[in-house]
Amino acid sequence: MLEYLNQAQDRLPDGVTTTLGPDATGVGWIYQYALVDRSGKHDLSQLRSVQDWFLKYELKSLPNVAEVATLGGMVKQYQVVLDPQKMVAYGVTQREIEAALKGANQETGGAVLELAEREYMVRASGYLESLEDFRNVPLRTSPTGIPILLGQVASIQLGPEMRRGIAELDGEGEVVGGVVIMRSDKNAREVISAVKEKLDSLRASLPAGVELVTLRSSLVAIITLPLGILMAFIVMRHQGINANIMSLGGIAIAIGAMVDAAVVMIENAHKHIETWKEQHPNERLQGDTHWQVIGKAAAEVGPALFFSLLIITLSFLPVFTLEAQEGRLFGPLAFTKTYAMAAAAGLSVTLVPVLMGYWIRGHIPNEQQNPLNRWLIAAYRPVLEAVLAWPKTTLALALLVFVSSLWPLSRLGGEFLPAMDEGDLLYMPSALPGLPASKATQLLQQTNRMILSVPEVAQVFGKAGRAETATDPAPLEMFETTVQFKPRDQWRDGMTPEKLIDELDQVVKVPGLSNIWVPPIRNRIDMLATGIKSPIGVKVAGTSLVDVERISREIEVVAKQVPGVSSALAERLTGGRYVDIKINRLAAARYGLNVDEVQAVVSGAIGGSNIGETVEGLARYPINLRYPREWRDSPEALQRLPILTAAGQQITLGSVADISLSEGPPMLRSENGRLSGWVYVDVRDRDLASTVRELQQRVAESVQPDAGMTISYSGQFEFLQRANARLTWVVPATLLIIFVLLYLTFNRLAEALLIMATLPFALTGGVWLLYWLGFNLSVATGVGFIALAC
Repeated sequence: MLEYLNQAQDRLPDGVTTTLGPDATGVGWIYQYALVDRSGKHDLSQLRSVQDWFLKYELKSLPNVAEVATLGGMVKQYQVVLDPQKMVAYGVTQREIEAALKGANQETGGAVLELAEREYMVRASGYLESLEDFRNVPLRTSPTGIPILLGQVASIQLGPEMRRGIAELDGEGEVVGGVVIMRSDKNAREVISAVKEKLDSLRASLPAGVELVTLRSSLVAIITLPLGILMAFIVMRHQGINANIMSLGGIAIAIGAMVDAAVVMIENAHKHIETWKEQHPNERLQGDTHWQVIGKAAAEVGPALFFSLLIITLSFLPVFTLEAQEGRLFGPLAFTKTYAMAAAAGLSVTLVPVLMGYWIRGHIPNEQQNPLNRWLIAAYRPVLEAVLAWPKTTLALALLVFVSSLWPLSRLGGEFLPAMDEGDLLYMPSALPGLPASKATQLLQQTNRMILSVPEVAQVFGKAGRAETATDPAPLEMFETTVQFKPRDQWRDGMTPEKLIDELDQVVKVPGLSNIWVPPIRNRIDMLATGIKSPIGVKVAGTSLVDVERISREIEVVAKQVPGVSSALAERLTGGRYVDIKINRLAAARYGLNVDEVQAVVSGAIGGSNIGETVEGLARYPINLRYPREWRDSPEALQRLPILTAAGQQITLGSVADISLSEGPPMLRSENGRLSGWVYVDVRDRDLASTVRELQQRVAESVQPDAGMTISYSGQFEFLQRANARLTWVVPATLLIIFVLLYLTFNRLAEALLIMATLPFALTGGVWLLYWLGFNLSVATGVGFIALAC
């Protein structure tokens, strides 16, 4: 990566540098907090300084913390506001002022001196430390020997640096936020615990009035369970698999089958002991005879048990073949289940027979003496006799039940994963381009207050724009509001997460904002994989931004008419507003100016350029140089902007450049080397697969892209297609392997076919249950059916 960056550096414009980002991704945003001062003693710039130069350094020292990103607030900036008329009067150019400031803000050393047999290091400190120091910076000396100081041609003040990120808490006003970003593939629980402990210890060191608000976070039979799970955990530790909902789910699935092997082995030993006692009524089973009976019982069922556990282990082979996001999600489940089952298979034929020999002794009660067994036998025997008496009728009824599952199966929808209640919610609307920071702050506070008006909402932390990290490329018009809910016992009667989202969607109605409500963790994963923040994304690629935006807007109109689509928004590719300054080279040449000198006025005096920074202990604050607002707040003012040439001539910017207003792209997006525009589509109260199918059909009928343009669909639907394509051929291949193992176990084709024939009937109940519970077919339900088929 560093080699590629070095190669690209030579092709970048002057002043543009490349840096390697943190060893982290957007999924690593594991902890957020906010700095609030309700006492009014500290402004946003002071809170920002506490975050940047205190908390940030303390938290970055924690193990496995890749970065601590700052969000919102104001960066203190020393602003040198030039007075063009005074510059002309004193004959001082902008470049002379830049050089003088840089020369007046530095430090140097003078080796050492020996004084009184001691060594003294020589240092000359010249850092700018106050506004008065700035005013006394010498620019030049007049012909009469009087120095011209910076304060004579500019006003010096403290102000905020231009920002592209805003943080807001509970609709009460702006705050300063912090985001702790974890290194890739590390343990989130350990890092979060360390961060919480560190923040608790740092609260006492915060300035008075500053608050830290955190935001989001039978003996032989069962002896095989802890041993098998322990072995699985040992392998997990060696492989680097964390204990999470998926890995622990794999162990939960394996527990039942792990006990089955020991239960079958023990039950067979009981039968052998009962048989021996019937044959030897007056003898006591002990010594070598006891071990021979136990060994015979174990040898009788041991091979079959080992093969059955091996089949169960191999049944998860399709899960191992999943790739990308679905592979990372279900891989830990498959690994832990396999490890636990492999350990159980080994224990069932080694440890369990030995434990049976030591522990299954004394009086073994007959199964008829167990009241539960007697009740089960009494209930099962009539059913067994009935089905054996009417075999054809039984087969016909079983076939009818299986055929009945085709109706609910045809009505089940499809999705990548079922919606998981993560506890919190993320509100991610998109505004139209060209939104200024002041308006974004207003909208953020307005929407936060609307969300907080719902009784179930406990806290709202809003973010507009980007945090100071390479893992967050969000533009200013993209909002990310984390909604924390109260505990469920404090919710209104009958309120559910689905009803709560519907109510929030009705409460938050702001013109120009398209609502999207998504789970936070799942959204991070989806955006990292595809860049799409909504469940469905339509990507339009072409060579002309105008054509791409036209087709994107047509798709937006079509998408809004599809049932199940709650919102659709096409990115605006030509909504950016520009002030174009086209330099007239010949006119500039007449005054001895080249393009670079005119551009320096545009980038520095108009745009405001940071030419250095002050050194205040650990803290560093930028020094900004620009013209007053009244000289640059309109195209007409820019036309009259005075420029002093090196020859002492006073001209205006309008005399060497044409100034006009135009529209253009607010942000360029490319994919596979082609310009692209995205349409975000949110789905509610309908399954993903059928929605995408209908959307694709309507877009194909109503939208006609130009030659050379392509329309593709992304988001969670893309994951679903990829997983289905893989499982379509892997599952049959796995069933074939299982059939071969069954044949090797029984050495009879009929018995292997009999066992395989029960699979369709076993799936019938699962299909009906999915329909009754309102679930859709997904990768998760597919993994469940694979586990059931074992």
